[in-house]
Amino acid sequence: MTDLRGLRLGVLAPITWPAPPRGYGPWEQIAFNIADGMRRRGLDVTLFATGNSQFTGRLRSVVPVGLAQDPSLNGEVFSAVHIGKFFAAAAEFDLLHNNFDWKPLTYALSSGGPPLVTTIHGFSSPQILAAYYAASKRSFYCSISNADRDPGLNYLATTYNGIDPSEFTFRNRPGDYLVFLGRFHVEKGPHLAIEIAQRSGVRLKIAAIAQDEEYFKTQIAPHIDGDRVQFLGAVEGKARDDLLGGALALVMMTTRPERFGLTIVEAMACGTPVLGANVGSIPEIIVDDETGFLCDNVEQAVQRVPDLAALDRRACRRRVEEQFTVERMIDRYLAAYAIALDQRTPPPPTPAQLEARAHDWWDRPMAFTDIPPKPKTPVKDLLM
Repeated sequence: MTDLRGLRLGVLAPITWPAPPRGYGPWEQIAFNIADGMRRRGLDVTLFATGNSQFTGRLRSVVPVGLAQDPSLNGEVFSAVHIGKFFAAAAEFDLLHNNFDWKPLTYALSSGGPPLVTTIHGFSSPQILAAYYAASKRSFYCSISNADRDPGLNYLATTYNGIDPSEFTFRNRPGDYLVFLGRFHVEKGPHLAIEIAQRSGVRLKIAAIAQDEEYFKTQIAPHIDGDRVQFLGAVEGKARDDLLGGALALVMMTTRPERFGLTIVEAMACGTPVLGANVGSIPEIIVDDETGFLCDNVEQAVQRVPDLAALDRRACRRRVEEQFTVERMIDRYLAAYAIALDQRTPPPPTPAQLEARAHDWWDRPMAFTDIPPKPKTPVKDLLM
C-alpha cells in the first residue's frame, strides 16, 4: 500500500454544489471523497470548494454557496476566479488534483509548479478534447472507468469512484417499485425507465433534477400520474437512502454509454440490484445475473423485471464493499500519485495517440453528452 503521509495535496472541486452535496452533485461528491480520504491517510490536504462545504481540514473558497444554490452568482466569473486561486497557490503543494473538468487545464498550460493529476469525469463535447490534448504534456490523467477512455490520451490509471457504504442502509427485502435517480436528459433514459415500468406493470418512482426542460415536458411529464409513475423531485440524505433501499431495482437504461454511474453503486450499497444498459462502464460495475441484469434494449429489460426479486441483495452490497468503496478508490489514487510524483511530467504521446488525435473527434459518440455541429476547420488543423 502506497504511503504518502505528509504530502501537501491541493484538491480542486467544482462549485456548482457544496462538497459533499446534500443530493445531486457527483463530481463534488467524488472530489470530497478524495480530499477526505487522503486526509484520513495522513496527507496534508487543502480542498478548494464552496464556502458551505463540510470538510474537516483546510477549506478555501471564493463563493459562500454552490452556483446552483444561488442563481444570481455568475458561474463564468466565479468558476474562473476559483480556478485561478487554486493555481495561484500551487507553490504551497507537492501535488495538485483537478476534479473540475477541462478549464483548469488552460491555466495549467501556462503554469509550472508541482505535478498535476486530472480526473476525467467525462467529455461533454468533441471540442473539449482540444484542451485535454494540449495539456497532456502538463497533466496526468485518470479515468473513472475503462470504457470512458479516449484513444488520444495516456492514462495513469482507472480509478473507479468510491462511496462510504456506511452511509447507505442495507435492506435484504426487495421492494415493489422501480426507481430512476439522476437528471432529466435523454442520455440518462428516464423515458425508457417509464416504458419499462409501464410494460412490466410495476410502479416507478422518479427522483431527478432538471436539465433539459423541453425533454421533461414532452417525454416525461405526460406520464406522471402520482400513482404508477411518481415524480418526487430531488431527494437528499435519508430520503435518498430510503428511496434506493426500498426499491425492487434501480433502472439505468442510458442512451449514451455511461462514464461511471455513481447511483448504481449507491443502489447496490443498499442491496438494490440494477437494470442497466449493456454499454459503457455499466458492465464494469454490475455483475450480470448477480447484482443486476445487463440489457441490450427495453424488451430485454421488461423480460428481466420478474427475475429481480430473486437476486441476492447481499451480493449487491458485497460487490460495493469489495470494489467501490472510498478506501479502494483512495488506494488507486495513491498508486497514481506515486507515479506522478516519480515522473513529474507526463510522457510524450505515442504514435498511436497522435494518430487518434488527428482522427475525426466527432466519430466518438460514447464520450459526448451533446454533440454540436462540426466546425468547418478540419480536426487535424485545430491544434496547429
